[in-house]
Amino acid sequence: MAEALEPQERLDRIVREIASNMVAEVCSVYVLRADGVLELYATEGLNPDAVHLAQLKMGQGLVGTIAASAQPLSLSDAQAHPAFRYLPETGEEIYHSFLGVPILRTGRSLGVLVVQNKAQRNYREDEVEALETTAMVLAEMIATGELKKITRPGLELDLTRPVTIDGDGYSEGIGLGHVVLHEPRIVVTNLLNEDSDTEIRRLAEAIGSLRLSIDDMLSRREISMEGEHREVLETYRMFAHDQGWVRRMEEAIRNGLTAEAAVEKVQSDTKARMIRLTDPYLRERMHDFDDLANRLLRQLTGFSPNSASENFPHDAIIFARAMGAAELLDYPRVNLRGLVLEEGAVTSHVVIVARAMGIAIVGQAAGAVALAENGDAVIIDGDDGKVHLRPMVDLQKAYEEKVRLRARRQEQFRALRDVEPLTRDGQRITLQMNAGLLVDLPQLEESGAEGIGLFRTELQFMISSSMPKGDEQEAFYRSVVRQAGGRPVTFRTLDIGGDKVVSYFRSQEEENPALGWRAIRLSLDRPGLLRTQLRALLKAASGAELKMMVPMVTEVAELRAVWELMQKEVQHLSKFGHVLPKKLQFGAMLEVPSLMWQLDELMEEVDFVSVGSNDLFQFMMAVDRGNARVSDRFDVLGKPFLRILRDIVRAAARNKTALTLCGEMGGKPLTAMALIGLGFRSLSISPTGIGPVKAMLLGLDADRLHQMLDAALDDVKDTGSVREMLKRFADEEGIPL
Repeated sequence: MAEALEPQERLDRIVREIASNMVAEVCSVYVLRADGVLELYATEGLNPDAVHLAQLKMGQGLVGTIAASAQPLSLSDAQAHPAFRYLPETGEEIYHSFLGVPILRTGRSLGVLVVQNKAQRNYREDEVEALETTAMVLAEMIATGELKKITRPGLELDLTRPVTIDGDGYSEGIGLGHVVLHEPRIVVTNLLNEDSDTEIRRLAEAIGSLRLSIDDMLSRREISMEGEHREVLETYRMFAHDQGWVRRMEEAIRNGLTAEAAVEKVQSDTKARMIRLTDPYLRERMHDFDDLANRLLRQLTGFSPNSASENFPHDAIIFARAMGAAELLDYPRVNLRGLVLEEGAVTSHVVIVARAMGIAIVGQAAGAVALAENGDAVIIDGDDGKVHLRPMVDLQKAYEEKVRLRARRQEQFRALRDVEPLTRDGQRITLQMNAGLLVDLPQLEESGAEGIGLFRTELQFMISSSMPKGDEQEAFYRSVVRQAGGRPVTFRTLDIGGDKVVSYFRSQEEENPALGWRAIRLSLDRPGLLRTQLRALLKAASGAELKMMVPMVTEVAELRAVWELMQKEVQHLSKFGHVLPKKLQFGAMLEVPSLMWQLDELMEEVDFVSVGSNDLFQFMMAVDRGNARVSDRFDVLGKPFLRILRDIVRAAARNKTALTLCGEMGGKPLTAMALIGLGFRSLSISPTGIGPVKAMLLGLDADRLHQMLDAALDDVKDTGSVREMLKRFADEEGIPL
């Protein structure tokens, strides 16, 4: 590697050396091209004319399978494997045994290294280990661009042209700025050690420093104040003390690697093993583990994040394959404009924290990190889920104008913050916000919300490494009530299960978790869990008003069961002299269609009902809102769903039961206008939606809209679009949408 060789000659020498040392008749290197094809770049033993001609797609043949799975494959009879694909130009039909390892860099496949023998033999573990170590050397050659000279034009990654990447919008808004790669590319050039004991000591010292730095983060005053961040960091501390992780790195050092190369190898192996997991909890743990490995690498290589932060742009947009929530908190918040993730889900910790910080987020942006370089200009559109890398001037100008327009509108919305939300014909509309973390609460004042209509208590559980104890829950809820400053807060009891996975409460895998053991079903089956939460809520609201509601109610009997548990907790606290809330309001979420046939019973049983429009629409229309192929097929402003909502409004009116709606439907001016026209007078929405919705309703004649909408829903022969009708109405009335 130290010799001054041309890249092709270097590869040819490497495959000859490996074949000789491993007593293999064949050694070949396949490199992944920009078009997703694995091309044979060098071989010892196969037909030399096949070099740069033999090709396999990702996932095709044994080589493609190794690249796609990022896992080694050792076979005594390769041709018997179902994935085997014969390439006649290589002349490999005479070889039987096969060992292939992925060429990995930070868990990503860049190619495949293969040895083959004529005889049917089983490769030993130390041979697999040796080949994986050599593959790390090849990964650096590929990653540093050394092979560009022998790559056909157009097939290498072009890092200068404009690129648009489609992803999923996780937080509304537009971010204009410059790329900051979350994982600065720390190139480990010193791979092989001369003294294993010295390297093990270096590793031990670096791990000690890492543990101290996590303890230091936990002791910071601002972290102590923000409970959810502390929970994330406690999980990091647990990982940093994991002995299995340390043992694997020490073993790699004893096999000949330096400390930093050992960290990179164990990190790549772990990522390759976990990257295909679909379990959201385990994938989230992978991101946390990855973060720790990167921190350890920085300790060992002397890379200082401070040196990078000196040039940290004032309009940073973070690009990451995945990241832990604690990592996001390392960045200066005032400079952040957006976050782009190749992985992640709406429910992942980092997205939850980023949304609370109010920045634009795009997830599932495949290939974004590989296509970007530090300092590249970028636009991210959280509304459409698009990432525009190195945008053309015209596109940049269009977005700059869009951002200026949004900024002007935000100023107008801020001016409305203290204006009473009255429609033009005098109807009073209550606008509250949804929340779930302490970092959400400052937006209560900023948005002008009248209270919190939905506080998702499960988020405290999701970001904790262990079950929050009763006194921890009580302290958290008490803090929420205090920071709300006398405004009403509606706490929703635990809605875990489905895609909301917590580490310490694993349920059996379900084929359809959204319809399975979650929310109130889980809580009633584990009454100790529910009673602990109810007790914490009652104690936290002592002397004040407690407003709480139950999610995912299917039958009224479930509400009665929760109420009985609540009464037991009230009696228990009274017995021991605790001060109880001065008033208790008990409500239910209407999300499950079966309640449509129990509306009057439901309204009699509770003080208020909150319609969960997201899940109700999903269940009513049999549409998975996370599935892009069907999520846009049906319209929330279609007549069937609007008639359902109208029935709920009428049932609440005849039973004199307070009614609100919390969900995305209430957060857009057009759909909120329809809800007001149906008769809803209370909405709980995202803080960013309050300004636009208030601006809309101030110019709305709610009674006139109600009559028009009622007539349209009653007319079974009219097949016209309600959405278009509402847009025309807004245009005619001069209502801002």
